[in-house]
Parts: sequence; C-alpha cells; structure tokens
Amino acid sequence: MNLGFWEKLKKPVMALAPMADVTDAAFRRIIAKYGKPNVMFTEFVSADGLMLADAVGRKKLMRDLLFSEEERPIVAQFFTGKPEIIKKTAELARELGFDGVDINMGCPDRSIEKQGAGAAMMKDPKLARDIIRATKEGAGNLPVSIKTRIGYNKNEIETWLPALLEAEPAVIILHARTRKEMSKVPANWDIIKRAVEIRDSANSKTLILGNGDVTDLADAHQKATESGADGVMLGRAIFGNPWLFHPSLNKEGLGVVSISIQEKLKVLVEHTHLFEELLGDIKNFAIMKKHYKAYVQGFDGAKELRIKLMGAKDAIEVDNIVSKFTT
Repeated sequence: MNLGFWEKLKKPVMALAPMADVTDAAFRRIIAKYGKPNVMFTEFVSADGLMLADAVGRKKLMRDLLFSEEERPIVAQFFTGKPEIIKKTAELARELGFDGVDINMGCPDRSIEKQGAGAAMMKDPKLARDIIRATKEGAGNLPVSIKTRIGYNKNEIETWLPALLEAEPAVIILHARTRKEMSKVPANWDIIKRAVEIRDSANSKTLILGNGDVTDLADAHQKATESGADGVMLGRAIFGNPWLFHPSLNKEGLGVVSISIQEKLKVLVEHTHLFEELLGDIKNFAIMKKHYKAYVQGFDGAKELRIKLMGAKDAIEVDNIVSKFTT
C-alpha cells in the first residue's frame, strides 16, 4: 500500500475539507497564508467533464485544479462512476504535480448521483472497488484517498468499510452521517470509533479520518483522541476564519484565535482581489458573498457593512466599502 505523503504527517492529521464554490484556488491561498492545515483538497471536479468536455469546458474545469506551491500537500478530488475515466484523470493529476488523488464517494447531489458517482457509490461496492483500483493505476506513485459517508439510507459501516478496505486506499475519510441524513442530524462520532476498530481488526494500514460537526482545532483533537482516528477533516468551521488551523494559537496550539476586526476586513479584501485575479473571468462574483456573510459578523456595524458588501460588484468596490468603514 502506498501512503505517500500521508505517512510523513504527524498524527492526528488536520485536513481541510473540499467544498464546492468555497475552497477554490483563491480561498486556499488565503488559508495557506494565514493558517495552513496539514493537508488541503481542491473542490471536487468532474472527471467525466475533464476527459469528455469540449476544449472550452475542459479549460474551465482545469481552473478548478489550479494550485500554488504554498498549499502542499495538495490533493485533487474527482467524481465519476467510470473506472476508465478516473484512471485517465488520475494520470492527469500526476502530470499536474498533485500530491494525492481523492475520490468523492459521499456527495448527495442528485445530478452527481445520476452519473453513478458521489453517494451513489455506496449502492455499488464492487464498482467502488473498481474505481479505487483504476485510480491507483492512473495515480502511479500518488496515494489515493476516499471521501465517503457511513452509509446511504442507514449506517452500513460494517459492510461498506470492509468493501473499501479490500481495495487498499491510503486513506478513508468518513463523514459521520448517512446520505439520507445529509447534515440534518448531529454527526455520530461513535461510528468513526467503530470504523477504526474495523480497520484494526482487518490489519489494514489504511488511515481513517473523521469528518462532521467539528468546530475548531481543540474539538478536532478531542474527537481524534476519543475515536482513535488518525486525523480529522474540518469543513464549515473555515467560513470567515482562514486562521482556523493556525499552529501557534496558544501553548498547545489548540486555542481559538482572536483576530481584530481590522485584520479580518483586510483579509476579506485580499481574498476578494485574489478571487478576481485567479477566477474572475470564469466564476460569478456572487460566490464571494457567502464569504462576506461569514467574515462580517459579531461586531458593531457588521449588519450595515454586510448589506453594502452584498451589493458590491467587484473587488475595487469592496475595497472602497471596507476603507470607508475602517477610517
């Protein structure tokens, strides 16, 4: 089994979750600068699109695979239901210089499931194994990881996890909810603990990372300790807080960092300019507005400032609004 860079990381590993229209190239660069996790992932990218789209469509998708050296180790995440497609896509990831390849086997989006990808994989363990093996073949010396859930309609960890372990991926990242539960119920970390026990009883070297309802680094370390997981993946906690993974928040490196309003707004502007520079020609500026909601809260005048930012149409306008607020 090839664990690649994962083998060198100190445990528990702290990873940033791939989130569509959130963890794009611009936001990842901001996070890498202000509070870098142990591992970063791209947004999920359609393997079918990369291999089958016309030149224009492919060029647009390739922008989702843009990354900087500061983000390493960086893992490319793909979704597909076709082994022959994922093999070629994994080859592409290797050529582009990624440190690893991840397969999305947990996304509940109906349009993705219709392609036999994402959460639909949980209904077809044989295809899931074929996908993993094809990815490993294409990835060569790159480690292959899986991001999935604990089951489709119910907890299926006793059958689903052994099916995945059979194909020997380097890492399995488990979101502690079923597809049916979406994010409507609390994540069940007892099942992550059980997953670790299943892995250990199988004498597998595959790393298990838990995911779901993790609020900060202190919470992540506690959940890793209690579950025995090799690491934790944090997602929604990064909104408005690129300092989430900052290593020196206190002596243990686990505290909640206190950032001034001025600093937050400075980074908001920096993030906006970076988005416009890297992605402005292919992505809608409105994507930034979910970030403004997260950056601008909990201080006097936040609501009024937020309303103005929501009406902004470009980075210069955002810059001017923030300058007026801070002077």
